[in-house]
Amino acid sequence: MIKTLLKQIGEYKKDTIMTPITATLEVVMEVIIPMLMAYLIDMGINQGDMGVIWKMGLLLVLCALVSLAFGVLSGFYGAKASTGFARNLRKDMYYKVQSYSFSNIDKFSTGSIVTRLTTDVSNVQNAFQMMIRIAVRAPMTLIFAMVMAFQVNSRLSLVFLAVLPILALGLGFISTRAYPAFSRMFKHYDRMNTVVQENLRGIRVVKAFVREEKETEKFVEASDHIRKDSSLAEKILAFNSPLMQFCMYAVILLISWFGAKFIVSGTMTTGQLMSMMSYAMQVLMSLMMLTMIFVMGTMSRASAQRIVEILDEQSDIVDGQKNL
Repeated sequence: MIKTLLKQIGEYKKDTIMTPITATLEVVMEVIIPMLMAYLIDMGINQGDMGVIWKMGLLLVLCALVSLAFGVLSGFYGAKASTGFARNLRKDMYYKVQSYSFSNIDKFSTGSIVTRLTTDVSNVQNAFQMMIRIAVRAPMTLIFAMVMAFQVNSRLSLVFLAVLPILALGLGFISTRAYPAFSRMFKHYDRMNTVVQENLRGIRVVKAFVREEKETEKFVEASDHIRKDSSLAEKILAFNSPLMQFCMYAVILLISWFGAKFIVSGTMTTGQLMSMMSYAMQVLMSLMMLTMIFVMGTMSRASAQRIVEILDEQSDIVDGQKNL
């Protein structure tokens, strides 16, 4: 499946490659800023050295501007690559459908093909943009911030490891419960599109035989199935936010508690505690972004499989000259 989808990148390979590169450079600048802030507080503000304050202040502004520039470039390349990827998907799927025989079309149904060309492609497009940008930025932020946090205070950094098992178990529960609901939901979308198409195509027959109520019941039934599965999937995914909030605030409280004791004992400075708080926020935000990717991947997985089914389907129409 992945190999089939990657072929659709086509002429947008440069934008796809530049997106993670610029995102990584943005992360590097963001990770440097807390260290400069710690130096500014300890050596500048606490010592009353205006020279250090001015020097570090200007350096912080420069790093922020450079980080902003790389962030803008990452967003630009990511948007261009994802929209181009979706364009190629729709084009190849459309031309593939044109080569189908009637039996191939009946296998999927017209409503299902329409859904795959629209909703499914949009889901995969969003997932692709997150994969080449946020899926690179979040792990890089997590790794760099963890390394810098251990450089500041290795004992206090062990707090991060305490929340990882809780997060892993929570995400595993969400994934195993949400994916089947999304798979069923897309099948019900196909059914609803088919019902609408049949009703519009045969509107004269429906009116002639007074079948409006029956057609309305068919539509309501299909729509209600979508509502139930969508509601179930969203309820399961709703656990993601409180889980992340719990882990985030637990880490912040633990760092504040133990960090204050380290400062009192003289094993840690105020600037180091400030940098640890910044790195804690970066680590937790990167984990939150990873969970967002996880959720989007769960939603788009079913869509990706449905798209690949269209692209891999072989037409029953065979060139007669080949049999001669």
